[in-house]
Amino acid sequence: MSHPLVTSKNSKSRGFRCLFYIVGLLVLSLGITLTTKAGLGVSPLTSIPYSFYAIWGFNFGNATMVSYMVYVVIQWVLRILRHKGIAGPAAPPNQKLSFALLLDALQIPISLIFTRFLNVFNDHLPDLAADCSGSFWGTLIGKLLCLLLGIVLTGIGAALSMNMRIIPNPGDGVVLALADFTQKGTGLVKNCVDGLCALLTIVISFTAVGHLVGVGLGTILSVLGVGRVIALFNRLLLKKITTLAGLASPSSYA
Repeated sequence: MSHPLVTSKNSKSRGFRCLFYIVGLLVLSLGITLTTKAGLGVSPLTSIPYSFYAIWGFNFGNATMVSYMVYVVIQWVLRILRHKGIAGPAAPPNQKLSFALLLDALQIPISLIFTRFLNVFNDHLPDLAADCSGSFWGTLIGKLLCLLLGIVLTGIGAALSMNMRIIPNPGDGVVLALADFTQKGTGLVKNCVDGLCALLTIVISFTAVGHLVGVGLGTILSVLGVGRVIALFNRLLLKKITTLAGLASPSSYA
């Protein structure tokens, strides 16, 4: 990550880049939905706004949007520190700070589109606990299989969309910004961010009501699994997909 990704001017490469980005967002939204539908705990990145919704009755959508804004502010801070030479690796020399901050801010409207994808999958996929009782998918094994599939798809979708370096959703954007700032792999940083979110939710839950809210087996497995899927995906396919998309990426990015 010491070198920025470079965009090719080739129209075919731009087409692949847009295709990978859109497919990544679709796969990511499907993975998150499957993880939720398993009924074994919410995803780590949504666990904090979910706790505010479940404990204090805050509107879940509004709480999630606030969390997205916090992620964008964190990205702004990291970007300013790099551009000012205060901390972190030097920013790309051809990157204007004002334009970079604007691109980060665009993650908020992009998140509105992303949530529409979530709504489509949510409306068409059954809730395993409520709708599949008495069938295989209503059993613990069925729920675990759904959860594992959701974790795999979430990791693949996140890796695809982040690697295209267009405009990620805010949750993945903060992971990408931290990975660039620390020069660590996105898979490892994703593990750390998810773990921190789950830990904060646990602290909020026990402090406020004395028991866990939202965090379950699915949350813990997501903390452990999604980052590892991203790391494996990048290790196996990063060079191939970035080449097709007309991007140059450092080997350390995986």
